[in-house]
Amino acid sequence: MDDDSRYEAVRSRDGRFDGVFFTAVRTTGIYCRPSCPAQTPMRRNVAFYASAAAAQGAGYRACRRCRPDTVPGSAEWDARADAVARAVRMIGDGVVDREGVAGLAARLGYSPRQVQRQLTAELGAGPLALARARRAHTARVLLQTTGLPVTEVAFAAGFASVRQFNDTVRAVYAASPSALRGASRLPHDGDGVALRLAHRGPYDARGVFDFLAPRAVPGVEEVTGEPGERRYRRTLALPHAHAVAEVGERGGPGWLPCRLRLADLRDLATAVQRLRRLFDLDADPGAVAERLADDPVLGPRAAAHPGLRSPGAADGPELAARAVLGQQVTVGAARTLAGRLVTAYGKPLPAPDGALTHLFPDPGTLAGASLAELGMPGARRAALRTVMAALADGTVRLDPGADRDAAEAELLALRGVGPWTAGYVRMRALGDPDVFLLGDAGVRHGLAALGAPADGPRAGRELAARWRPWRSYAVHHLWRAAAG
Repeated sequence: MDDDSRYEAVRSRDGRFDGVFFTAVRTTGIYCRPSCPAQTPMRRNVAFYASAAAAQGAGYRACRRCRPDTVPGSAEWDARADAVARAVRMIGDGVVDREGVAGLAARLGYSPRQVQRQLTAELGAGPLALARARRAHTARVLLQTTGLPVTEVAFAAGFASVRQFNDTVRAVYAASPSALRGASRLPHDGDGVALRLAHRGPYDARGVFDFLAPRAVPGVEEVTGEPGERRYRRTLALPHAHAVAEVGERGGPGWLPCRLRLADLRDLATAVQRLRRLFDLDADPGAVAERLADDPVLGPRAAAHPGLRSPGAADGPELAARAVLGQQVTVGAARTLAGRLVTAYGKPLPAPDGALTHLFPDPGTLAGASLAELGMPGARRAALRTVMAALADGTVRLDPGADRDAAEAELLALRGVGPWTAGYVRMRALGDPDVFLLGDAGVRHGLAALGAPADGPRAGRELAARWRPWRSYAVHHLWRAAAG
């Protein structure tokens, strides 16, 4: 997009571009999302920025009306696999806060100077500025949804000092922390942190919950309630401690309700990012629908299910373990095996939270486990141990900044891992929107149900090529077609 087309998006208050770019108004010193309901500024008074951090760095403060810091992330960072996109995903997961810019650069295989240069060129802000914007947003959420003392909010949000916290909040929101808290209309009930998880465009919440419910691992996940009012709940193992997350099926225009009970509030932003990946909240449904709309096979499905999502994963190693357990068995059988795994090797919570009792076992634990309790073939037990050992020693990485091609190749090099397992992990654990599981039985049945059977692998690949770069969404359409 050029600046003129961006301005047209602002004039039409097009929510599809929220998070894709930010609008700064020179006369007011405020930056907004493109869909801000305020009066449209004159073209000559407007500047555009690729990130909230860049707008903040230029001296603009966040609009209190449209809250541009709460928009969904740009879908571009999920679709792209280059170093900049990987860096953005890792910054969102808190790598800079925990390991510094040097740690981020080491994970990418670049020097800190190269990372700074590449991020600044594309986003108008370097890794420290992007991490600072993330901390500011976390601070605002804590101020407005908890009764924590301001000093505790500062350190929970990741700031090194109260002074740094105060200066940042004033610069970003043009208000002191106390004033920002006083302006909140959100109720404080003391039961965790209440949030709204933003998304763009239509969101097929029913389809996502239909996908997650039959796969919910006992002890780690549960889905409660009737369709339309369901709640997905799960435990999370986070960098500092554990958490219990709850996401509702029914939200409001552009958001899903969420509640987080965190053992350590420093994990707030990381927990939010992992839930966003699990629920595919940063996707651009308009781009997917545009690509599939005229397709003779999937066009009618895309029209019938607007806002379909491709759920990711809250934890990469967990998803990899579940993928191995799911090899050549039904969804129900894989769920049963995962439940046994959790009971035998998962870390118990300090106290059960309803039906949630454990954290999913970590790779180091599973790498040395006998797995005899699972009652599955020895070859698959060996494959699970092999994959977990590779994750534990760093041979394979499935964190948000992992190189997707390298991770898939490394998985395929492991004994007992085939194309389906590696592809499923790539699609969900690494959030790749363009994976086609050609050998999947559900995909074949879906193609047949839609009158387009793939006569051999070559024909299937040629058919799927029409759906690039959104083949993961095509897979979910086919799975739903197979299910009737």
